[in-house]
Amino acid sequence: MAVGKQIWTWYEGRWHEGNAPIIGAADHVAWLGSQVFDGARQFEGVRPDLPLHSERIVNSARAMGMIPPVDADTVRGLMEEGCKYFAADAALYLRPMMWSREGTPGIIDIDPESTGFAVCIETLPMPEPGDYSLTVSPYCRPRPDMAMTEAKAGSLYANNGRIMADARARGFHNALSLDIDGHVAETASTNVFLVRDGEVWTPVPNGTFLNGLTRQRVIALLRQDGVAVHEASLTVDEFRAADEIFVTGNIAKVMPVARLEDRTLPPGPIAARARQLYWDYAHGA
Repeated sequence: MAVGKQIWTWYEGRWHEGNAPIIGAADHVAWLGSQVFDGARQFEGVRPDLPLHSERIVNSARAMGMIPPVDADTVRGLMEEGCKYFAADAALYLRPMMWSREGTPGIIDIDPESTGFAVCIETLPMPEPGDYSLTVSPYCRPRPDMAMTEAKAGSLYANNGRIMADARARGFHNALSLDIDGHVAETASTNVFLVRDGEVWTPVPNGTFLNGLTRQRVIALLRQDGVAVHEASLTVDEFRAADEIFVTGNIAKVMPVARLEDRTLPPGPIAARARQLYWDYAHGA
């Protein structure tokens, strides 16, 4: 699935222009979903937290039982190299991937040494704050004993996809999804925060959702700026009563929420501050 009009792909030792084929029909990943990925960003000439994204793809591969064919420094170097094929100010989505080509004699489990690796870099504009809206999903997030939630695994995104599809079918951009205990986990594609009386609250990582790198960075930046940030088990009703809501993720970094179900949320100062702090950090301010 191409998300951008201009694409460069690194595979088997060289860069290929376009959406290069990298997986065979009989590869383990093609029919059993053994793939992990990461997503970093270039925007306004900066690539924040690239070392952390490079480390996470390697850690995700190991969590799935793969032997990564490259280390984090190599992943980072290739992503920086690939960005040179684009304009210096291009907004890019940087996606390293690892997957299993072979299974063991039992077929379903992977052969750890058969790991493939590629980097795909695509143009993708940065979304601007506006009318971003949320509903509440009827679908839950799996526990760590139900799915490989410690990895950024492509196989987890089938559930995320139906959360997103259901939300869009009902006229929203995304949806709050719950863990099986009824607490808010995240949305289909982002971590989520609420603001109440000038303080920030966000779901505590409990293994049912990815503790995002942008999430961690924004928490640290807000605390350094003197804003109280709490990680806790939160209910949908607490989000419905919030003064502000915002989300964090690699596509938009920090995005204020303008509507939760039938409630309109005016632009708020904390979400705006979080976004500005992140932009300042990304630009080295």
